[in-house]
Amino acid sequence: MTVTSARPNAALVLIEFQREWLDPERGGLNHLVEDRELLDTAVHGASAALAAARAHGVPVVHVPLVLTPGAPELESWTPAVLGLRAAIPKAGTWIEGSAGVEFADGFRPAPGEPVVRGRAGASAFAGSSDFDLILRRLGVTDLYLAGFATHVCVESTLREAHDRGYSAHVIHDASAAFTRVQQDHVREHVIHHFGGETDAATFAASLSAR
Repeated sequence: MTVTSARPNAALVLIEFQREWLDPERGGLNHLVEDRELLDTAVHGASAALAAARAHGVPVVHVPLVLTPGAPELESWTPAVLGLRAAIPKAGTWIEGSAGVEFADGFRPAPGEPVVRGRAGASAFAGSSDFDLILRRLGVTDLYLAGFATHVCVESTLREAHDRGYSAHVIHDASAAFTRVQQDHVREHVIHHFGGETDAATFAASLSAR
């Protein structure tokens, strides 16, 4: 798969760097990641990408998921009976005010870094999300995606970004699926249809060269 360097008008997009995923004690989803090495690699890669983006003045956009109790945002115009729309209310994850929705250590937004509001769904664009508005306000055309899980919210954001006209790239070692098989499937069979791929080191080095 082709490895791409960061281009002008880029933003680093951090998807769900929250305690639900990254805190073994306070997060409800951390245990779902079976490949712990994959998760550790993603945290390390994302930290490096974040440091590079901040050092070179590249916009960083944080995309949390925060829902009200009972997750009525996921009901939409039909009952939530399938998929994440049904699973999230049953699990009680991502609820406003809970420990799980807090940003994880090392990934709290810095002053001035936008935090997406109103998201209700797998994609960063879902629901009444202001993600697209933030990107347009910043003049961003190229998205560099990192986060969790690779085969769910990262992939969903990649697909919708493509359909909305953005150039989207997955930082594969700053994102993690539950298993290596899931991670490899996205890299081998999905990404090239909707965007590009890079790694954290290439992303950071390309910022220095701009």
